[in-house]
Amino acid sequence: MNYNPNIDPLLHGFFKDESLELSERIAMGLVECARLGEISFDRNYLPRFHFDCEMSNFSYSDSLCYKYGSAPDLVKEMPEYEEQIMSWRAKIDPLMRTRGYFCDARQATLSDAMAMWGGGWGGHSNPDFGRIVTLGTDGVREIIAKCKTLGNPDSDWFYRGCELAMDALDILGERFCALAREKAAAETDSVAKKCYEDAARAFEVVPKKPAYDFTSAVYAFWLTFVTDGIDSPGRFDQYMWRAWEMTEDKDAAREALDRLWETFHDTRTWNLCLAGSDENWNDEANELTYEILRIAREKKFQTPNITLRVHRNTPEKLWDAITETLASGIGMPALYNDEAVCVSLEKIGIPPCDSHDYCMNGCNQIDIMGKSHMGLEDGEVNFAKCLEYALFNGVNPMTGKDEALPTGDMRKAKSYEEVESAFITQLDYMCYAACALANNAQHSRAAYGPNPYRSCLIEGCLEKGRDYRNGGPLYGHGQILSEGATDAGDSLYAIKKLVFVEKKYTMDDLLSALEANFEGYDQLYYDFKNCDKFGNDIDGVDEICAKITNRFLTVLKRHHTYRGGVYTGGCSTFSRAASNGRAVAALPNGKKRGESLLADSIAAVPGCDTHGPTSAIKSVLRYNHNEAGSGFVFQVKFDKKVFSTDKGKESFKALAKTFFAGGGQQYTVSVVNPEDLIEAQKNPDQYRNLIVRVGGYSDYFVNLEKGLQDNVIARTFAELG
Repeated sequence: MNYNPNIDPLLHGFFKDESLELSERIAMGLVECARLGEISFDRNYLPRFHFDCEMSNFSYSDSLCYKYGSAPDLVKEMPEYEEQIMSWRAKIDPLMRTRGYFCDARQATLSDAMAMWGGGWGGHSNPDFGRIVTLGTDGVREIIAKCKTLGNPDSDWFYRGCELAMDALDILGERFCALAREKAAAETDSVAKKCYEDAARAFEVVPKKPAYDFTSAVYAFWLTFVTDGIDSPGRFDQYMWRAWEMTEDKDAAREALDRLWETFHDTRTWNLCLAGSDENWNDEANELTYEILRIAREKKFQTPNITLRVHRNTPEKLWDAITETLASGIGMPALYNDEAVCVSLEKIGIPPCDSHDYCMNGCNQIDIMGKSHMGLEDGEVNFAKCLEYALFNGVNPMTGKDEALPTGDMRKAKSYEEVESAFITQLDYMCYAACALANNAQHSRAAYGPNPYRSCLIEGCLEKGRDYRNGGPLYGHGQILSEGATDAGDSLYAIKKLVFVEKKYTMDDLLSALEANFEGYDQLYYDFKNCDKFGNDIDGVDEICAKITNRFLTVLKRHHTYRGGVYTGGCSTFSRAASNGRAVAALPNGKKRGESLLADSIAAVPGCDTHGPTSAIKSVLRYNHNEAGSGFVFQVKFDKKVFSTDKGKESFKALAKTFFAGGGQQYTVSVVNPEDLIEAQKNPDQYRNLIVRVGGYSDYFVNLEKGLQDNVIARTFAELG
């Protein structure tokens, strides 16, 4: 038959030897794609390459994937290769279909109802990109050779796959070197010519050998990063610091950083982590840390998502740089407290030498840089939906269907404790369901979605002879996120106060009002809507919100991951707060059916914290932040005028330090003019560059859907002197 490897180099390599193990075959596909795939330089003279072919692609989250429906169109374009194309489809289609993971009917129903989900995607990770920058692929091959002697049984195929993955990176380096020489020779612009010459010079060395200055380190990093699929750079200022320090020409280094920052923005790079402490609480901020904060202020991009670690010995100089960067209005850096995060990681068995090497990926999931596969969204639980199921005996008031556990007729409840117990039962079950689904997905990906490339960049994989998805990394914990916790807490408190303490209403009154979406129950609606809310330093409601959230964080640790760890909890709603709000009917906190407003962090329901930032912080500190092994997002919105004076900036720093001294884990800040948000919703074209913080990331306000915009607008502004 007519055969053309360029139709799909990935599948060409994958089917070269069908007797090999899956990991080897995928790695052979990577090699052929590196050899035959299209390469180019972007507008910043950095390599552009991806494993995206006509019928397949390879990504960090899904490994080798088949593009269903692509074959017929290809046959129309290239009928002379019909036999080859259809043969590939016949072989790859059944293999890809084996990747599905088991989800029973009830789990599917709960997921559709947005009560919970689990295992929906392969997730982020933080490979050690510095391994290539500082060791080169030859250094990685030395590690592979050493690990082969450790006696891992039946792992030869795994190591061959890893070696092939490094071959793919080297092939790309050689091709980019040749392309850079060609571009330099043809270029007439002196600036562009120099950039291509720098690239050619760098690729004569990297990625096989260690980088020799910051410019070559940027090329080594970016090639490694783009080959991985453009995820989260992790502790960039730490593994790139040696190259920065050895570079005498700092202007050239800054130019390389500037070009890299532009490409980060162009490619929607995820989470870049700065600073932090070592296990002895020594501060690890360096000159590169400050350079990155400077360039973030100057560029004012909404990406990459910058996070910064603070601790007891964070210098005042860094606090000043943080404040100035936040004042620029980009909603970054998000601040993390080593004093809380490291403790939470140590509670699940990660020693201080590694807990202090944590970073974030995606929005704000926590990973151990180059040592774990745990920092991804494994699933999520909607507290507000759990409350609905508890109030209506497992029935979803949005559909009228019996979907969850039967926990009793709450119209007959004799005490608040009965209502709370029913809620806890539903919450526990949703945690179980989310973890079970996540484990099914992890099992499937371990069996059918190996990633030999990432296995070279995460400690433990080569040492154990196991893929990064199949127990290879040192740590394989999981992270389940939460939605609507304070909505549920506010609702439970209102039930306790108005039904069982003051006895102003009966449970029958309340449930009838909820079923009617409060129509005809004006006084009841007013009383429940205006009942005390979380975020105002009110003991009764704060205690309930803390109790149910701490329960969530504790119960998750009873469930083990397929990857080899336990589940921990966090709160990062991403852009899902509005859609989760619409999935919930009327609630006892005064929310009506169809309203999208739902808590978008561990803070109050937007607009309900009316007693100022100190009260909001005191409420949030009622949670046990040391139990949250994933990002525990606390979002605060400040008027720009706060950051326009030295007094305001000092007040902000004092407030943040007070929060962290009290045990808070994470602090995220938006700095905007209140009027701008309203006007931007009305006249988006005039506010294209207005940036706000959303869940665990920053984005342009006008890019958000209206429900999410309403959520951001409703979030209360903190007032400082």
